[in-house]
Amino acid sequence: MSVLADCLKTITNAEKRGKRQDLIRPSSKDIVKFLQCMQQHGYIGEFEIVDDHRSQKIVVELNGRLNKCGVISPRFDVPVNEVEKWIVNLLPSRQFGHIVLSTTYGIMTHEEAKRKKTGGKVLGFFY
Repeated sequence: MSVLADCLKTITNAEKRGKRQDLIRPSSKDIVKFLQCMQQHGYIGEFEIVDDHRSQKIVVELNGRLNKCGVISPRFDVPVNEVEKWIVNLLPSRQFGHIVLSTTYGIMTHEEAKRKKTGGKVLGFFY
């Protein structure tokens, strides 16, 4: 299981248990960018990176809005014209939920990728 998958599984489980915050370890750049996407859309609160002179830990404040988040493995290529197909397959409705893509412009949600008219590799989803 990848580091990102482990992180998202931990967050989902803590959210289901009704916890207020969650400790994620180890940390990576992918995880931080993914969490920033979730934070921009209000699915999680603040998160803090704790440096323990090893692989770092992240403390995430949960606000109870997250229903599910997960990783898509392997990271499939998604051209711009196929983003809609992935939305239909992964998200419960068209009104809410986000697919996170790794593009040449960085890690972003499918809406930003559509605006910038770029495809990429699908990392995961949250709603």
